[in-house]
Amino acid sequence: MRSFSSRSSDYGTTHVNVCGPRDGAPVILLPGGGATSAVWFGNVSALSAHNRVYAVDLIGDVGRSIARGKPVKTIDDLLDWLGTVVGGLGLDSPSLISHSYGAMIALAYAIRNPDAVNRLVLIDPNSCFTGMKPQYLLHALPILLRPNEKRERAFIEWETDGASLDEDWFSLLARGAASFPKSKTIVPKRPGKKALASLSVATTVILAGRSKVHDSRRVEGSIRVSIPHARTVILDSATHHTLPMQPAAELNAALSSVVGSQ
Repeated sequence: MRSFSSRSSDYGTTHVNVCGPRDGAPVILLPGGGATSAVWFGNVSALSAHNRVYAVDLIGDVGRSIARGKPVKTIDDLLDWLGTVVGGLGLDSPSLISHSYGAMIALAYAIRNPDAVNRLVLIDPNSCFTGMKPQYLLHALPILLRPNEKRERAFIEWETDGASLDEDWFSLLARGAASFPKSKTIVPKRPGKKALASLSVATTVILAGRSKVHDSRRVEGSIRVSIPHARTVILDSATHHTLPMQPAAELNAALSSVVGSQ
């Protein structure tokens, strides 16, 4: 079963794609910046076999969510918005599966609201445990200064080493980067040692072995020190921007091992 849900709050209307059995354990999917809920097309079938899946378009970002009313200006606003989505859907402690920028939001939310999250999955989270590589930031700079389709495509092709990505999704990403009205992106700060040590939610971090955002082995080492109870998985063939689409089979197996037994 597939359906669409719009949830209104003080921050606007959030678009959510819903699938899976109604009595399945709830799982919320948060995409990376500009990726939209469409980026999970290779994962929802596996995830929704046993779970009720809610794929969200981030407020203030590319997608069908509409920001209006109270603007999202601070981290508190951003986390409050996510809380209104969870509450508006009537969910009790859903699991959060998130990628990239979405993982930054999910981690901050779980640290602040540990009782509101069942399980936390962070897929190649950027700036959550270590900084980003200068080379990655240098390649991203032209998009930040003057985004357009050509620059977005060139950037993704560089980071993925020319991987063959779904063209419909790639076009959506590129057009969104060039055409979406820009507002300031609210970026959660990297959690400190004390905050990470306090994280009580069962956490899995899935890293891209070929990510150009950061050194995945270094990130893994940092996680082992800061969150000893966390499980880490490295997908050797993945890059930051091939995820969560590729390698779908390996990623889905890792995700199912976390939320499939709920």
